[in-house]
Amino acid sequence: MSTIRIAAAAAHFGRDLEFDLARIAKLIDDARKSGAGLLVLPDAALGGYLADLRHPDPEALPPALKPDDPLILEVARLAAEMVVCVGYCEDGGDERYNAAVCVSGDGILGRHRKVHLPAGETAAYTPGDRFDAFDTPVGRIGMLIDYDKTFPESARSLALDGAEILACLSAWPTSITNRAPRMAQDRQAKLFDLYDQARAAENQVVLASSNQTGAMGGMRFLGQSKVVGPGGDILARTWAKAGLAVAEVDVSEDIDRARRILRHLDERRPAAYRENPS
Repeated sequence: MSTIRIAAAAAHFGRDLEFDLARIAKLIDDARKSGAGLLVLPDAALGGYLADLRHPDPEALPPALKPDDPLILEVARLAAEMVVCVGYCEDGGDERYNAAVCVSGDGILGRHRKVHLPAGETAAYTPGDRFDAFDTPVGRIGMLIDYDKTFPESARSLALDGAEILACLSAWPTSITNRAPRMAQDRQAKLFDLYDQARAAENQVVLASSNQTGAMGGMRFLGQSKVVGPGGDILARTWAKAGLAVAEVDVSEDIDRARRILRHLDERRPAAYRENPS
């Protein structure tokens, strides 16, 4: 794949699915005008995130959509020639998942169910159980949702499965327990950037990190969407405001350059690592 433009969105989404779809359509249009071939939208862009992460109200959860819901198919239609990743609450019958889907005009390219759930989410969602990369017209992609990127094993699993681009979809709030007077001083704001850069650098891949903005219930979302190169350098970012972070990347060439001397994936020593006791 030659040079492509990657866009990571920062925007607010709520429970109004019609409003959400209209905002997604606008972001796709803006990304297309910027020349983007890949757009990563935030977690829970269809239906919004939880209003309370510590004690979710079971009567006020995001609307659950079937994997082939017409709204998801409409996002695929809007994507047309682009590749678009979008988050939603998946209706799994007796279970609900915090999920993401990657689409183009050709249909569904890949899916992911969030594996790592922070304490409050376990009351609303069932965790997923795997990380799989998948092929797309813009390269091989792996998706992470929110808390997944806190765990190095998540991104590493996708990199070992051949992912060249990590799409990290988030609804990541400021610190709930220790709020800072300014966003730049917020603990979660610092961690959000740290994880994005570390996951890209340690795996020597390109990372596109989207996030929600605004507020939902008692939570205020960070924004800070960005595109990160395989050396961990931030190529484009939105800071706290809504918008698109757009960067032009030669994915294969940039990854090859990063791995020219030090090839992290090849130089691992699995026999020296503690095995999972489970």
